[in-house]
Amino acid sequence: MNFKELKVIELASVLAGPSVGMFFAELGAEVIKIENKKTNGDVTRTWKLPNEPAGNVSAYFSSINFGKKYVFLDYSDDKDYQRLMELIRDADIVVCNFKQGADVKFGLDYASLKGINPSLIYAQLDGFKSNAKRVAFDVVLQAECGYMYMNGQPDSPPTKMPLALMDILAAHQLKEGILVALLKRQATGEGALVRTSLEESAISSLANQATNWLMNGVIPQRMGSLHPNIAPYGDIFMTKDDKELVLAIGSDAQFAKFCSLIGVADFTERKEFSTNKMRVKNRTLLQRELATPIARFMLTDLVDACIDAGIPMGAIKNMKEVFENPVAQSMILEEDMEGRETKRVQTIAFTIKR
Repeated sequence: MNFKELKVIELASVLAGPSVGMFFAELGAEVIKIENKKTNGDVTRTWKLPNEPAGNVSAYFSSINFGKKYVFLDYSDDKDYQRLMELIRDADIVVCNFKQGADVKFGLDYASLKGINPSLIYAQLDGFKSNAKRVAFDVVLQAECGYMYMNGQPDSPPTKMPLALMDILAAHQLKEGILVALLKRQATGEGALVRTSLEESAISSLANQATNWLMNGVIPQRMGSLHPNIAPYGDIFMTKDDKELVLAIGSDAQFAKFCSLIGVADFTERKEFSTNKMRVKNRTLLQRELATPIARFMLTDLVDACIDAGIPMGAIKNMKEVFENPVAQSMILEEDMEGRETKRVQTIAFTIKR
C-alpha cells in the first residue's frame, strides 16, 4: 500500500477527527481539510492561550493539523458543494464527525457518497452512541465513562485528565478501523463505512479498572498516581535535591533490589512488606518507611543507579524538561502555517523496516 497515493478528505473538526487526518498526512497522503467558510474555519483556531499572537492559527489547532491543504467551503452554497463533490469523487477516505442528521441534511452521508464513489472508505466519528443527540466534549465523556470519578487525589474532587484523552483514544480506534478497511479494499475493491464513538472508545480503554469491577465488584476510587493492585507503584517521593520521582515496582524481586540499593535490604524480611499483596495492604506505612532512605539520594544518582539495576522508576518532569530529551526533540514537526511558525509532536510513534 502506497500511502502517498491516498487522497483523504477531512470534514471533521476539533481534535479526534483532525488527528486521524494528520496521521495520514504524516504517512505522505494528500489530506484536504474542509473548513466552514461561515465560521472562519475549525473552532480550535480560536482556542488560544492568553499570550498567543493574533491571527487565525492557534497552538491547539496546530497540534493536530499538519501537512494538510485547507479549503474553506459553505455546504449550503451550490458552487462550494459541487466543488466538494468533485474532491470526494476520487477520494480514498472521508473523515467526518457530523452531528446527528447533519450528514444526511447536506447529502454527505455514507449512502449518498458511496453512490458517486463506490470504493470510498467513509470514517465517521460519533460522540455518545447511547444518545446521539448529546453534545460530546472530552470532559463530558471523561465524566460519563468513569475517568473523572477515579482520577485525582483521595481528598480532591473528581478530576479531568489534562488533555483530551477521549478524543485521542477515539482517533486511534478510527485509524485502526480505516487501516483494516484499506486492507479489505485491496482484496475486494469495495469501500466501507468505518464508525466509532468517543463513548465506546472511552469504555474500551478502561482496561484493568473495569475488570476490577466486573470480576471483583470493586469500584475504583481516587488514589492519585497509585496503583490499586501493585505497591510501591505510582508512589511519589522527594530526593535530597528536592526533586520528585515515582516508583513503578511490579514484582517482589524488583522490590528486593530497590531496598538493597537504598540501604534497607531488611525491609523484605518484614511481614508487612514481604509480598506485593502485603505491600498493597500496608501502602501508607511503606510510603512512610521508604521516604527517609530515598531522601538521602540526589535525583540523578538514584535514577542512574535504578537504571543500572533494572528497577523501574522515573523523574517527574515538566514539559520543558520533557523536550530536553533527544527523543522528544526528534519527534517535533515544524511547519509555516498561514504566516506563523508552528510546532507539534508527530502522531506516528512507530517504525516499519523490511
